[in-house]
Amino acid sequence: MKIVVIGGTGRVGGKVVEKLRGHGHEAVPAAPGTGVDTVTGEGLADALTDARAVVDVAASPSFEEQAVLDFFTASTRNLLAAEAAAGVGHHVVLSIVGIETLPDNGYFRAKLAQEKLVKQGPVPHSIVRATQFFEFVKGIADAATVDGTVRVAPVLFQPIAAEDVAEAVCEAALAAPSKETTEVAGPQRFRFDECVAEALRAWHDPRPVVTDPEARYFGAVPGERSLVPGEGHARLGRIRFDDWLRRSS
Repeated sequence: MKIVVIGGTGRVGGKVVEKLRGHGHEAVPAAPGTGVDTVTGEGLADALTDARAVVDVAASPSFEEQAVLDFFTASTRNLLAAEAAAGVGHHVVLSIVGIETLPDNGYFRAKLAQEKLVKQGPVPHSIVRATQFFEFVKGIADAATVDGTVRVAPVLFQPIAAEDVAEAVCEAALAAPSKETTEVAGPQRFRFDECVAEALRAWHDPRPVVTDPEARYFGAVPGERSLVPGEGHARLGRIRFDDWLRRSS
């Protein structure tokens, strides 16, 4: 089966392509570097010829609020229209757990807009929402650093390895369209501030981590459960954070 992976040269997309090919499918990575631009529509029609499914794991190249919204809405509209024209039967999109709980986060608002377009679109869909990746923890710490101190809220946090996210996305792509939203998360739940502190210690990063209930997370103060999935609903990954830390240190 031919499956086109939008963002197929990225962190998760590359793993999705590899896993789908390992299952014997024709997985085609689609990104500006391969001649496919979903924002302009360039190369889309050719890439989708004979495709049975499309997996969209692309990330916005900008974090500026309007640019993020413009990227996800333009890209998704173009994708859905091209898929409908090509007869694609399944659209799978990777989204983020908790995006409706942080309305002050521009990236999350843009992902909500993307989900809405997918749900209302002409192609049967499956939405996979993941918690934050292990691989993002350093960037989170950097963004939370003020005057050499990392300020993090003491809320729940359940990060997941990109490898496990890719596995969940592949499972969704190879199944029938669910027309529903599935949540995936790591196998361990932490306090956000303690998780970041553990990672910095493992990386021998001397920055102190301060627990701050008012600390903002990319523009918004997270609630106690903003960054974790609903109770009893999530598919859990296999890779533990401490094991991943040992390999990455």
